Amino acid sequence: MSSSTVSSDAPPDLIDREGIILLVDRFYERIREDDLLGPIFSEIAQVDWETHLPKMYDFWDTVLFRSGTFRGNPLDAHAKLVAKTEMSRVKFDHWLEIFRQTVAELFEGENAEHIVRCAEDMANVIYSKINNVPDPRFDPANLSDEQRERYSAYKEKSSET
Repeated sequence: MSSSTVSSDAPPDLIDREGIILLVDRFYERIREDDLLGPIFSEIAQVDWETHLPKMYDFWDTVLFRSGTFRGNPLDAHAKLVAKTEMSRVKFDHWLEIFRQTVAELFEGENAEHIVRCAEDMANVIYSKINNVPDPRFDPANLSDEQRERYSAYKEKSSET
């Protein structure tokens, strides 16, 4: 097999709402079957999938393609679960791993990479907010050299004005 035929076997990029629907359906199919996360969705949150899935289509369509179709408050929805179950870092990391795997199996490209980065950012923010822990992204000890350089330049610029 030549290298040119190998590239035709690569998954497509995530380019439209149809792709979002495929991703969301496959992802939540895995979540429902998952031993760690499935019970949170089915027993604790008691998710109505006929309502939840279309909301998630709108959510990710808005995140990736700026459709503006999503209405809701993900932070509030997750915060309500804190009183009912532990919303640990392990659970958020596991959710992310399933998300990353699902994206990687279905899509490849700039949008696929972007949606994973968005999921990582949202998981970090939601985890930090609902558990009242500082967001590790803002810990100076976690900054890369490039981030430190940008921050220093920004700090200098804002002190001049």
